[in-house]
Amino acid sequence: MRLGNRIALLSGLVAVCANQSQAAYPDRPIRVVVPFAPGGTADILARILANKLQPEYGQPLVVDNRTGAGGNIGTDIVAKAKPDGYTLLVGLMNTHVVNQALYRNLPFRGIDDFTPIANLAAVITTLVIHPSVPARNVKQLIAVAKANPGKLAYATGGNGSSNHLNAVMFEKMAGIHMLHVPYKGGAPAVLDTVTGQTQLIFTAATQTLQHVKAGRLRLLGVTRGQRVALFPDVPAIAETLPGYEAVVWFGAFAPAGLPRDITARLNADFNRVFNSPDMKKSMEAVGVEVYNLGPEQFLATMRKDAASWNKMVRDFNIRVE
Repeated sequence: MRLGNRIALLSGLVAVCANQSQAAYPDRPIRVVVPFAPGGTADILARILANKLQPEYGQPLVVDNRTGAGGNIGTDIVAKAKPDGYTLLVGLMNTHVVNQALYRNLPFRGIDDFTPIANLAAVITTLVIHPSVPARNVKQLIAVAKANPGKLAYATGGNGSSNHLNAVMFEKMAGIHMLHVPYKGGAPAVLDTVTGQTQLIFTAATQTLQHVKAGRLRLLGVTRGQRVALFPDVPAIAETLPGYEAVVWFGAFAPAGLPRDITARLNADFNRVFNSPDMKKSMEAVGVEVYNLGPEQFLATMRKDAASWNKMVRDFNIRVE
């Protein structure tokens, strides 16, 4: 056989093997790490993916909650895993962007050590207060805080959490001082705000809307730079504090080096799950906006947000307590 024919034959065999490899994925269970406790938004999104795709893949997607250190423990596990598509992560803006600015000597790089697969969704973050606080809007809340420095207590899911950073940014821009009460998770933080143990919280609409509708909490604003289509009658905090903006997005990741064909397939499948009409409608009903972006667009979002959060942490001298 001539050399040229041998090369052509070998090239054909390589292509066949590559196609067979692609068609075979997945041929064993996929581990989906969530670096937070069950019940949170990241966990809910991961379990939706697992439930929807398991019948299609013919393999289980096993959700593995690995909590601790503001999401850094679970995130590090995935950063050091083999990039073969069998260890994935559902993380959020904090684990890949904010924590890089807050923590020193992290064992992973939030952008460079991961393959971004899909920017799944973003929650609408709300500012809510207990009805006992004599404020009907953001301006009045700031006035109350100025008249009572250090007495208004805000709850958070822990030091360095997104609701903690949202509150710190609010304090800095409004020129006020409030009392920070950190909890081990968002659920107990919301509960103590509902019961009046703390007076306010910045957190996802998924956790506050039911209490607002029942009159147990008062909704003052959203943290987006402008009003959102899902709640057109709710003011943006930026209408009172120009420049105030905080968006918390969630995404799916793999270790750096995930093959392009697997990345493309997972991106298409994940986006299809969340953009189905029924799923999109149910997500919007609880204040979650679903996305439909490619990996490159997601990477651009991460880099842009990393630059802005690094600047914000530096300018406001924010530190994890």
